[in-house]
Amino acid sequence: MDDAVDVAPPVPALLAAIDLGSNSFHLVIGRVVDGHLDVVDRLREPVRLAAGLDDHKRLRRDAIERALACLRRFGQRLRGMPEQAVRAVGTNTLRSARNGEAFRREAQRVLGHSIDVIAGREEARLIYLGVAHALANDRERRLVIDIGGGSTECIVGSGFTSLYRESLYIGCVGASRRFFPEGRIDRHSMKRALLAARVEFEPIERLYRDAGWGSAVGCSGTIKAIAAIARAAGWCEDGIDRGALRRLRRELVRARHVDAVRLRELKDDRRPVLPGGVAVLSAALDAFDIEHLDVSEMALREGLLFDLMGRIRHEDVRDATVQRRIERYRVDAAQGERVAATALALHRQVAPAWGMDTEEAEQLLGWAARLHEAGLFVSHNQYHKHGAYLLANGDMSGFSRQAQTMLSSLVRGHRRKFPVPVFEQFTSGDGRRARRLCVLLRLSVVLNRSRADDFLPGVEALAQGEVLTVAFPPGWLDAHPLTRADLEQEQAYLAAVGIGLRFG
Repeated sequence: MDDAVDVAPPVPALLAAIDLGSNSFHLVIGRVVDGHLDVVDRLREPVRLAAGLDDHKRLRRDAIERALACLRRFGQRLRGMPEQAVRAVGTNTLRSARNGEAFRREAQRVLGHSIDVIAGREEARLIYLGVAHALANDRERRLVIDIGGGSTECIVGSGFTSLYRESLYIGCVGASRRFFPEGRIDRHSMKRALLAARVEFEPIERLYRDAGWGSAVGCSGTIKAIAAIARAAGWCEDGIDRGALRRLRRELVRARHVDAVRLRELKDDRRPVLPGGVAVLSAALDAFDIEHLDVSEMALREGLLFDLMGRIRHEDVRDATVQRRIERYRVDAAQGERVAATALALHRQVAPAWGMDTEEAEQLLGWAARLHEAGLFVSHNQYHKHGAYLLANGDMSGFSRQAQTMLSSLVRGHRRKFPVPVFEQFTSGDGRRARRLCVLLRLSVVLNRSRADDFLPGVEALAQGEVLTVAFPPGWLDAHPLTRADLEQEQAYLAAVGIGLRFG
């Protein structure tokens, strides 16, 4: 092992973030200058993805075609940008759509870049990160509210760190479709929408009130649109207060239909979802006892850019997340590091031949190795299954759904019979790479079974097709018959699923 200092690679001059929201798709491009990020371009299209869900929670083809057409245009703007400089994420609608994964794969091909679906609390973390960079970096606690098309994120944080994060299953599109069908508005429907939204906020209302924040900030399309309307109408000079919201609700009820609403700064693409957004925001101010809400220009997209910049600089929040899981589940960290060192050494030797010589593959293998014994926190019996469950179902900051599923699958497959069905959920290319990463993890666990730092010699690995050959120093296996027996058992496990293991 060399002693070279790990130097972070230079950050690309341009970074791009794409937010596949439930109401609109956004593209933001930022320029990195002296370590700071300046936004140089923005594109937004009202795709109305959530409105394209049918009664069976499947995206209709017309909504899919709108989305793909938008992503083709975004892809043209991104042409020539390297993969590591672009991050695209899907939010609530892609989390809930039954055909969301099929759409994601189709969208990736059109965009020309990978798309991650992120969990609600991860969305909240990124939203707060974006808002925090637009505010003074002080220690004051602040509450951040983001009303999207399909969900509402509420975060309490200080500085750049979010302390409480929640994603509520109510947004401007869903509320508008449910309570104001075909754009009709009356006093009764507005009251029902307000009550339904308050029910969603109720579980976190007391916790967030008691969190001790000093200021409240809103962000993203719904809140920015309401603030612009209130300012143009002269109801408040900046931000949004309860009085302005009451007047806006009265205007909507008086109009009786969204098409009849006549308000300056109300854009046509915002009109169909305004009643639901107003109801949700009104409920939020009531729930958290907010008199005045400041408005931030930055939100999820900018948070993605800052998070991406951190990843490139090797300041990856996912490393901290893995470390917290190691501590929470009382994992034997020394053993995890032994297995990780062996797995990464094998990976470096076979990655080109096995088509997985990417930083992402190396990171996932290292994280899986460090967490492979997490399930012992529950029980030794079938602990690989317990560990997989913990990693698949917990909130893991920084991880997309796809990465979290991959990590869980590697831990699930690291011992005993090779679980072929676990890897069949991935596309053919991703599934093949995942299986091969799992083989390296399994072998590394076997080779470090003694749990001793000075036990394992240097080994050489060679991959050809579905056959992995591992060479030990002459006579070493003869001197370690237990390791030979473990390798023979592993050889049988892998042979049962068509993977060859040779050693000597």
